[in-house]
Amino acid sequence: MSSLLLHLINRTDSAAANCHDALLVKPFEAVPDAVARYHSHAVAENQCCSAVVQEIAASVPTVWSVVRRFDNPQAYKHFVKSCHVIGGDGDVGTLREVHIISGLPAARSTERLEILDDERHVISFSVVGGDHRLANYRSVTTLHPAAAGSGTVVVESFVVDVPPGNTPEDTRVFVDTIVRCNLQSLAQTSENLAPRNNNNDYKFCS
Repeated sequence: MSSLLLHLINRTDSAAANCHDALLVKPFEAVPDAVARYHSHAVAENQCCSAVVQEIAASVPTVWSVVRRFDNPQAYKHFVKSCHVIGGDGDVGTLREVHIISGLPAARSTERLEILDDERHVISFSVVGGDHRLANYRSVTTLHPAAAGSGTVVVESFVVDVPPGNTPEDTRVFVDTIVRCNLQSLAQTSENLAPRNNNNDYKFCS
């Protein structure tokens, strides 16, 4: 069964605060420093950041084949209704317009691909427009082999402005919930693709 580790980053009072430091302490000892450095987000005043770690019972190439598709986030992100590339050819700088399912406090999001490293299994995007309140949002997702077995450890971190009228904790809880559900869905999708997967214990966003 996949396991989820969640750590909330509470520092928001200094530009030196970052998510990289949190990945170097328990329960993130299994995250190599070469991977953790990608999650170094300088957190400005009135911003917050957080990191979520998901273990998946599928190989890195299998998980990466899903994650790297910047043009198809709806393959595992169930909050996404549709996605259309509106600029670029899939390389860094490509823009996509994501349409969100009804019921969330947003309808669309315009996002830019910032990193796509097939060798190191790193993908990053930033939100550059839309009708939501998550300004200056940037996400980084990395994959690396699990310490034991043939599974994958996925780390996703983000930094975002705290919207007016919200607290850093409110903002973290809201975004963490979305990221957590996305990664649990990624686990199910990837494990269904893995040829040896016979695990039916998955529960979405439990």
